[in-house]
Amino acid sequence: MRLSSPLVKATLLRRYKRFLADVRLEDGTELTAHVANPGALMGLCDPGLTIWLSRSSDPKRKLPYSWELAELPEGHLCGVSTAHPNRIVEEALRARGIEPLAAYGGLRREVKYGKASRVDFLLTEPDLPDAYVEVKNVHLRREADWAEFPDSVTARGAKHLEELGDMAEEGHRAVMLYCIQRTDCARFKLAADLDKKYAAGFQRATARGVEAYAYACNISSPEASMPEICLAEAMPLTPPP
Repeated sequence: MRLSSPLVKATLLRRYKRFLADVRLEDGTELTAHVANPGALMGLCDPGLTIWLSRSSDPKRKLPYSWELAELPEGHLCGVSTAHPNRIVEEALRARGIEPLAAYGGLRREVKYGKASRVDFLLTEPDLPDAYVEVKNVHLRREADWAEFPDSVTARGAKHLEELGDMAEEGHRAVMLYCIQRTDCARFKLAADLDKKYAAGFQRATARGVEAYAYACNISSPEASMPEICLAEAMPLTPPP
């Protein structure tokens, strides 16, 4: 997935009201950028952090700048926007680049299922059970090389696990796919201490037949003319104890 425009370097001043961040551009201009992420962004909100913004050309947008990437130690990067993982995963699915799902050729987005919900992707292929795929963005790292999800309580995420379990029990394939938008992680686990209900829901869902996979992302240099984020290799997933 290519970002739509060259990115602009900035310094984070503060993130607040979930969807807003005050930033300072390299020329000293201070402005407010949109943050497409309702989570806590734990470890990514420290004032002084170097970040990268995209700029929309839409004159109707109240906030033309959006926070896209955060610079991490040792040259690593983290994708902040929760709007991107579905695009990243869709590109990989269409390229048959996700091995457990590579047999599927049909793909539909935002298909109604469960109780007034929409699944991120419904995959179809003759003679195969339909595959219901939910995608979650992962941006939390607290220790060693562990990526973790969630970074705050997510009742919506727990609901998705229950609905995927229902699909599995009906004879479909049901898949929870964690898209890790950090380049400094090598393993994935659930942050059970941050959301015990989600961790318990994960255990119930997998016991009912829900499949779970975690995939790393490659993120190209933010100084490139059109930076790219793409799905990379599968990452070991450790279930909650």
